[in-house]
Amino acid sequence: MPIPILMPALSPTMKTGKLAKWHVKEGDDVKSGDVIAEIETDKAVMEVEAIEEGRIGKLYVPEGDENVPVSTVIAMVLEDDKGEGDIDASASVTTASQVEEHVSAPVIASEPTATPDQAVDEPSGDRVIASPLAKRLAADNNLALASLTGTGPKGRIVKKDVELASSAGEAKPIAASKTTTALAASKTTIDVARPIAGLDDKEIFSVYEEGSYEIVPHDNMRRIIADRLTLAKTSIPHFYLSIDCELDELLTSRKRMNDAVAADGTRLSVNDFIIKALALALQKVPDANATWTSEGTLKHKRSDVAVAVAVEGGLLTPVIRHADLKTMSEISNEMKDLAHRARSKKLAPHEYQGGTTSISNLGMFDIKQFDAVINPPHASILAVGRGEQRPVVKDGALSVASVMSCTLSCDHRVIDGALGAQLLKAFKTYIEDPVTMLV
Repeated sequence: MPIPILMPALSPTMKTGKLAKWHVKEGDDVKSGDVIAEIETDKAVMEVEAIEEGRIGKLYVPEGDENVPVSTVIAMVLEDDKGEGDIDASASVTTASQVEEHVSAPVIASEPTATPDQAVDEPSGDRVIASPLAKRLAADNNLALASLTGTGPKGRIVKKDVELASSAGEAKPIAASKTTTALAASKTTIDVARPIAGLDDKEIFSVYEEGSYEIVPHDNMRRIIADRLTLAKTSIPHFYLSIDCELDELLTSRKRMNDAVAADGTRLSVNDFIIKALALALQKVPDANATWTSEGTLKHKRSDVAVAVAVEGGLLTPVIRHADLKTMSEISNEMKDLAHRARSKKLAPHEYQGGTTSISNLGMFDIKQFDAVINPPHASILAVGRGEQRPVVKDGALSVASVMSCTLSCDHRVIDGALGAQLLKAFKTYIEDPVTMLV
């Protein structure tokens, strides 16, 4: 009997992936746990393992194919030779969407239960049989499955049925929810700002002389970054707070600590102190260690600090978990390992997802000061500039000190001005007196 191997969802937000490499070919014998393929997402390259023992009957997705939808059948494993006929019957199935239509199990919707915010558009007890792809397309086009005529086996609704009904305008739209009806019935007006559309491709191309440019197609990482940053700047009310931190005590302490751990091969960076200081500041000002949701504000108990790492084509944000509880050496060694694997796109999803805040440090690029865009679902991000010698006034006298400018971007839904200022003040205290981070 054929066993389908599906494109896995490597993260809750993953919708498509790239089949970067096959480790097997048709006819190869595999055991449970054998690596059969590598899947590339916007953030990492992950291995796909066989879940059953058998023989590779067919590979449906060619190596290098991009934008393969999650749950698409990418290969078929035969437990024995009895399933050979089923594989041969699928020989004409070539594209990922056709594979899904051909082999996905039917989804039965019978007697669904409506919630207050959900209306059911299919009659109770009706059996609506549709492929997962057809269901997604129907939902995207706001079409009721029960109003469609299926042309697949046993009347099953497939992709082409949805596309045909959508283009012909024959399908019934999904009924409005009770919540929507109630809002319309009440005379309450909710003003929702309409997004301002950017220039379309045709308008952009018309500005430039043909032949004066080349088009570099977007990869998955670039598209995801664009989507997330657009979401952040259009849905999160940003405001910014800046502060200058003197580094002389920190640099002296860093040198002494590096001399003490030199035999272990550990070398602390200024960034390691910044991670520790921000983690401790979040514990000292716990109301700022939060995330906005429509249901309520999440007050985090841990300080999990994500750090932006530049990689080819974009950036990743590996997370230092429990940064407030770790020693400086532990933070340094963990950060070096995460950064190295991030640049090789070898991070596992749990290593770059989550976190309660972020740090973006461009000091090594000689940037003095900048404002960073919040990385959802975080409510803050600390932008760190270079440390440099500047004139300062101390006790009425002019002197020179090593100074670093930092800017905190805050989600105003969660962090108000005074709260953000308290967080930055606590951070500054730890940075300027690093011994307090060791207590």
